[in-house]
Amino acid sequence: MTFDWLKSYTPRSLYGRAALILLLPVVSLFLVVAVVFIQRHFEGVTEQMTRTASREVRALLDSGESAREAGASRLARTLQIAVQPVPTDELPRANLRRWFDFTGIIVIRELEALLPALRVIELPDDHRVILYMEQHDGIWRLQFDRRRVSASNAHQLFVNMVFFGVLMTVIAYLYLRNQLRPITRLARAAEAFGRGRHEPYRPAGAVEVRAAGHAFLDMRARIERQIEQRTLMLSGVSHDMRTPLTRLKLGLSMLEDEDRIPMQQDVADMERLLDEFLAFARGAQEGQPEPVDPVALVRRIVEDCARANIPATLVEVKGDGTGEVALRAGAIRRAIENLINNAVRYGSKAELSVLLTDRSLRIRVEDDGPGIPPESRAEAMKPFARLEPARNQNLGTGVGLGLSIAMDIARAHGGTVRLGESQRLGGLRADIVIGR
Repeated sequence: MTFDWLKSYTPRSLYGRAALILLLPVVSLFLVVAVVFIQRHFEGVTEQMTRTASREVRALLDSGESAREAGASRLARTLQIAVQPVPTDELPRANLRRWFDFTGIIVIRELEALLPALRVIELPDDHRVILYMEQHDGIWRLQFDRRRVSASNAHQLFVNMVFFGVLMTVIAYLYLRNQLRPITRLARAAEAFGRGRHEPYRPAGAVEVRAAGHAFLDMRARIERQIEQRTLMLSGVSHDMRTPLTRLKLGLSMLEDEDRIPMQQDVADMERLLDEFLAFARGAQEGQPEPVDPVALVRRIVEDCARANIPATLVEVKGDGTGEVALRAGAIRRAIENLINNAVRYGSKAELSVLLTDRSLRIRVEDDGPGIPPESRAEAMKPFARLEPARNQNLGTGVGLGLSIAMDIARAHGGTVRLGESQRLGGLRADIVIGR
């Protein structure tokens, strides 16, 4: 038997689940004690006290005196029961009990079972019990203290249970919060590192949490070291290769035009490929995220494309979100430009749209090219992937790093890149999705 249906009712946060773990036992214990208390104290004790009071009433009724004689008798004074005659037309029509008087239910039930002559019972407050009895000389009205049939201060147990239950819950929550705080700090540091930010973190808390914290610090240092080594290696390769490329350019400039132009094109292709390798090596590890207006950023990119005669347009801006988003503007610009270059390389134009909500940012680039089949989209996101069957390679050359660079930048911002089919143009749809 599975309990998957409980997941929709379970809090998602760690603090919420901890509070649930604390409250469930306390509330369950309170309910159990309350049920037992009601059964044993309210019901059992009230039944015993009501039986005793009914015997005293029967003793007074069996004296054989009239109502006035019984009310003035020594027995009535001893039993502390006030007796007086009542005209028949003044007899109440029904029993009287306040809706929240739960012990009154038991009192009425027991007295009606033990006193056959009883006509009506009134329990108007916490101080009086009024009985209307039918006797040989008419209707008798008997009144005595409510404390003779109900336990006094019965609510004290509930008050004490609620007070100490709340007190223990608060103390336990304060202690548990101190244990959960290191976990939340670790989660924030891990989330910040996933978004490309370096948040100071020092392991604290229980032994297991400290171990996880030290493992995270080791992992973060190892990843940062690998990124730095990759960047330094490719930067060194780029620096070393640019010198011979410069010499080749100088040498080619001295050749005749028919021999120089094709070779200069090869050198330009080599420089472009080298720049792509460097862009992939840098990824999104440049600078710190800053508040950026994403709509304004996309508009500037489109304007720059227009000046470079690249057919890219911003067709739609929608969403109910406002304000700025923490982004690395340079890295996001490079990701969008890569998607635009891919779009115009394999199609005739690129159309951009921006969706900004309170929770996410989506920048979409669509083209009218051949697109990428669904089964090949995961492969297209890998570095150096070449999809000749699906993409027209006659319109440009590349090393398959455009989508990989965009994905790397999106992941560094805690987001992703999603590929699909453009409903507007029929080609490829690429979405950069970043949480706010």
